[in-house]
Amino acid sequence: MAVGFKVSSIGRFRLPTYNVRMSFDPQPILKGEFLELRPLRQEDFHALYTVASDPLIWEQHPVKDRWREEVFRKFFRESLESGGALIATDSRDGRVIGSSRFHGYDPGKSEIEIGWTFLARSHWGGLYNREMKQLMLRHAFQFVNNVVFLISPQNLRSQRAVEKIGGVRVGSRPDAGGR
Repeated sequence: MAVGFKVSSIGRFRLPTYNVRMSFDPQPILKGEFLELRPLRQEDFHALYTVASDPLIWEQHPVKDRWREEVFRKFFRESLESGGALIATDSRDGRVIGSSRFHGYDPGKSEIEIGWTFLARSHWGGLYNREMKQLMLRHAFQFVNNVVFLISPQNLRSQRAVEKIGGVRVGSRPDAGGR
């Protein structure tokens, strides 16, 4: 089971709900002060694996050996096939620093999930993760009223990060992998 968090606002203010909704774009280009998010492409494998090959990134994750190339290849393939994966680059030098993705857009529930996020340890500490999530949340809230984050119960680092951006724990449910 994964711990479920819901975000219905950014910071102290709720984003406006629009009466007319466009079609949700799961792979937008989003630019912030510190990073840029763009659709993940096949040619990004080596640069992203360079980041993902650090075992400490995965120590609290259910798939602890994702740092191994053959395990990461499967994750990367699934990311491409998801149609919602984004790669993160540092705005200062264009270096790949991680990725995240949108998943499970449900217009009936007015909900989408953000997850599968990881960042290079050189970019840990909140600033980059906070901006990544804010960019993704702003985009998502143009189409939905709620954003869900499913996090492994053992992944305290990610749980704290989501709480810092206003996430509220709402229970648990199986994740996309049935965990």
